[in-house]
Amino acid sequence: MPREYRIQQHRGPASGIDYQAELNESQYSAVTSPPGAALVIAGAGSGKTRTLTYRVAYLLDNGIPPENILLLTFTNKAAREMLERVSALVSTDTNRLWGGTFHSIGNRILRLNAQRLGYQRGFSIMDREDQKDLMESVLAGAELDVGNYRFPKADVLIEMFSLALNVCVSLHELIEERYPYFGPVEESIQKVRELYERKKQETNTMDFDDLLVRVVDLLRDNVDVREYYQRQFQFVLVDEYQDTNKLQCDMVDLLCGENGNLMVVGDDAQSIYSWRGADVGNILNFQRRYPKAKTFKIETNYRSVPEVLALANASIANNSAQIPKTLLPARSGGKMTPALVSVDTPSAQAAFVAQRILELHEEGVELDEIAVLYRAHFHSLEIQMELTSRGIPFQITSGLRFFEQAHVKDVAAFMKFAVNRRDEVSFMRLVRLLPGVGNASASRMWSAWLASDGVKDGPLAQKFSALLMALPAPKKAQETWQQYAWTLDELVDEVGTPVAPASMIHSVTEGVYGDYMRTKFKNAEQREQDLDQLSAFASRFSDATEFLSQLALLTGVDTEGNQPGAQPQEKEAVTLTTTHQAKGLEWKIVFAVWLADGMFPHRRAIDDGGPEALEEERRLFYVTVTRAKDELYLVFPVINHQARDGNVLQRASRFIEELPDELVDPWKITAGW
Repeated sequence: MPREYRIQQHRGPASGIDYQAELNESQYSAVTSPPGAALVIAGAGSGKTRTLTYRVAYLLDNGIPPENILLLTFTNKAAREMLERVSALVSTDTNRLWGGTFHSIGNRILRLNAQRLGYQRGFSIMDREDQKDLMESVLAGAELDVGNYRFPKADVLIEMFSLALNVCVSLHELIEERYPYFGPVEESIQKVRELYERKKQETNTMDFDDLLVRVVDLLRDNVDVREYYQRQFQFVLVDEYQDTNKLQCDMVDLLCGENGNLMVVGDDAQSIYSWRGADVGNILNFQRRYPKAKTFKIETNYRSVPEVLALANASIANNSAQIPKTLLPARSGGKMTPALVSVDTPSAQAAFVAQRILELHEEGVELDEIAVLYRAHFHSLEIQMELTSRGIPFQITSGLRFFEQAHVKDVAAFMKFAVNRRDEVSFMRLVRLLPGVGNASASRMWSAWLASDGVKDGPLAQKFSALLMALPAPKKAQETWQQYAWTLDELVDEVGTPVAPASMIHSVTEGVYGDYMRTKFKNAEQREQDLDQLSAFASRFSDATEFLSQLALLTGVDTEGNQPGAQPQEKEAVTLTTTHQAKGLEWKIVFAVWLADGMFPHRRAIDDGGPEALEEERRLFYVTVTRAKDELYLVFPVINHQARDGNVLQRASRFIEELPDELVDPWKITAGW
């Protein structure tokens, strides 16, 4: 039995922080907690980042060397912000502290131990584009025999393989549960995965998932490496623990060890990312995995007025799977009780939001302090249109403007070509969707089309399909091109006059584009919903030319600041965003829209998801309302004229109906001159 000898750490000058004066009572208890496992439940707006940074400062003040502290976060921005705050608090050199994202810490560990896994230290890390290129190379050499079945594209395969790894399930289970339409080609997908893994090893490259998977393998299979890092990291801190997936949870447990000093900080009530693998069970069951862990609750909210917090507390209390907590207001009462606004239609909803924004702006509220939040991106369609027509600047953080998205533009290309048979841009766009068609073959097809009778003015002499199938489509594309041609037949009548635009969208989606989306886009279901909404919007128009003109006008507005990588807009603007994108942000005024059952909560959660899915939807509602600092508007249309089956009467979200009446102020909306 070796004798244990402990080296006393030399302490540098103390920071002089008066922790008790700087922190509230619950923050102070967590920051100064003794060694061991600790679960810190930090409610919305309660100063989570402050608690974590002061904890790191407290450890440094108590002689823990920076290199023996590990701080794990989810984003580089969060890591930088925390380390900068710590540096401002203490005189210790924090550059020696191990702080960063799960992936960046994984990279540091693998750089020192890659040879244990059959890699060399100089391995390359692929970004998403590199990964896509490698996957396409694998697909090109795989010699797959899938018949006429549409095989998933590289992006979709990457998403599938990644999700299976992060939630620690087999690829078979994942396909069965989330991608059942790929069942007929599962064997080929499994083959591609094996070839992809082999290719990475051969080329000494790793993708982002490997930075977690390989670290877990390394620590699990090598006792000496595991014990080394458990000695190295005397204190491990994890931010946003409710967002960890199974793989990240395993990584933390292996780095820390069952008797390590682990502090995890998070809020189970804000766990809203199960669709990308996050497991709320990690935080709910933390005490079970670490029986000696102490729990600290930080419940004082510095963000919102009491009226908003009362509503949030009442809502989340309906969840059974949770760590009970009550947000306590640090602020005094606000000017208004949250408004419950029922309107007749989605158009009226958009008109209300736009008019109220203008009124608030006239009262002195800056547009930057106003946000419109929704469950799904397509919920913003009417509101984008209304804000555009009224000249109210807005920025979208949940994606591109509705009409600028690839799938909307693809479907519009079919329609434009049916309306204008000389539209080269639209023709080239739609044929490039075909398998094996690039710019050269698309140009050949266009030249052949120009030489046909199809471009002659006046009625078509024969069916669209007869003219189109005579074009020189590559052999690989011929069967799909036939389907395209038959679909284009449905977009015009016997003499070539375009049919109603809503009918055109339905024909394109059902005829060809639905299958294309499932193989091309990792979020195909969301895009299908977008196209349903586009079809409903198109039902206002009887003339396809008028509809497409309106589409072009809405697409042509100034989009500065909305493109990926664009610089923030200099002028102030209202924020339009999904709640998932809004987590961690706050605004003085929040409009929560489309709060109707089937929209929020989502119909899928109601019909197929079970209690767990419905509870996650309620957590999403909780995150929505806790973004508001001063005023909250809960808005829903009574009639949904955007539904696939025509006008549908809908009731308020069950999350609203379960609230006590006194927590909301009903507004009666009337039309006036």
